[in-house]
Amino acid sequence: MIFLNKEDDDKLHEECGVFGINSFSGRDVAEKVYYGLYALQHRGQESAGIASNLNGEIILKKSMGLVQDVFNNQDIQELRGDIAIGHVRYSTSGESSVINAQPLVGKSRLGQMCIAHNGTLVNAGILRELLEDSGTMFQTTIDSEVILNLIVRSGNKDLIRSLKETLNVIKGAFALTMTMGEYLIGIRDPYGIRPLILGKTEDNYVLASESCALDVIGARIVRDIEPGEMVIIEKDQVTSIKYSEKTQHRVCSFEYIYFARPDSTMDGVSVYDARLRMGATLYDEHPVEADLVIGVPDSGIAAALGFSRHSGIPFDTGFVKNKYIGRTFIAPSQELREKAVNIKLNAMRSVVEGKRVVLIDDSIVRGTTSRKLIETLRFAGAREIHFRVSSPMVQHPCYFGIDTPYREHLIAAVKSKEEIRQEIGADSLEFISEPGLLKALDHDNGYCTGCFSGIYPMSIPQEEE
Repeated sequence: MIFLNKEDDDKLHEECGVFGINSFSGRDVAEKVYYGLYALQHRGQESAGIASNLNGEIILKKSMGLVQDVFNNQDIQELRGDIAIGHVRYSTSGESSVINAQPLVGKSRLGQMCIAHNGTLVNAGILRELLEDSGTMFQTTIDSEVILNLIVRSGNKDLIRSLKETLNVIKGAFALTMTMGEYLIGIRDPYGIRPLILGKTEDNYVLASESCALDVIGARIVRDIEPGEMVIIEKDQVTSIKYSEKTQHRVCSFEYIYFARPDSTMDGVSVYDARLRMGATLYDEHPVEADLVIGVPDSGIAAALGFSRHSGIPFDTGFVKNKYIGRTFIAPSQELREKAVNIKLNAMRSVVEGKRVVLIDDSIVRGTTSRKLIETLRFAGAREIHFRVSSPMVQHPCYFGIDTPYREHLIAAVKSKEEIRQEIGADSLEFISEPGLLKALDHDNGYCTGCFSGIYPMSIPQEEE
């Protein structure tokens, strides 16, 4: 068995998903965390963890693997407590190993605390060095432990003050769920780059990266946590604290393009509807005569539907996806790769043969997947292939929690659009414009588009550029 390394995967990846829940009546809540994490599995498949809080004592279970493989019925029964947080991880900072799995647990003069983090700190290296110089020992290589140690080492005996001090030191993208004592806590960075939403049932308050995780346990949306906001939840009471005065709304635009599930609503915007509008905008900006529109499963489907409805060109299923492919399998030999063995996706010959096809995908990163998709369609008999992309050209790395290759490995950073077209073998190639993307998002929110424009919501340390 060969583990697929990140160079084999021609997609951008979100770092992780977080979930937190309490019970007003004192019931155990670990089972609901399990199902919440199951709904967030798309955000991270390397490790999963749940930490439950039983009268201030933390019980932790985490391991490498998918949620369904990490936890069994006995684990859930042993994770007793009326407050719990959970995490699924895809590593961007720190190596992929169980020691870096979250949640993380620490102990301070205030008692045990536990944290789960989605995002990346841009000043983690400097803060880690300062902490190490003052005698702090680190158990992991992830920036989430920097946050935990800053809270633990705070001289304040007041939790809120300790949190405020830490939050005004760290810099970058973070959506945090925490538990300590009788509290469930949710925190979002001052730019709101990473999403965090608050939900409620008759007996629970819930925090999650996406609303789809609320749906799975029957919770209704209350609201999104605001940029620069901290919510302290005790039983059925929620206290909102604005810890930063300098806030802007700059949620990651790639959440809507690719990361989030289509059934989620984030910051008031339906992900599915946004993708439909991206497809429609693509046709407005780059019309083409064709017989058929197809989408690359799964995140290209909604944009393809939008393109089809707006253009009047019929939509059809162009690819069949092998649902049993995981992250580990026997890699094909060079001989089989050269013969274009299609392990993950195969084209529907009866649909595309002899047709002029518009192929919609969410992004082009390295270009390797795009080239293989087009080769597959040619092999199935497509007459023309017009590639349309529902994101602008990805020309810059992300520093806020997305796993992006180095800039020299981003095909749009080193090649022109025409050179990319020739590289992937399309008859035509067009990307949605940045103004078109923002129009498709159709909301007053601000968005981070740094991976397209190189203009980030905050300054990046010089050595990171």
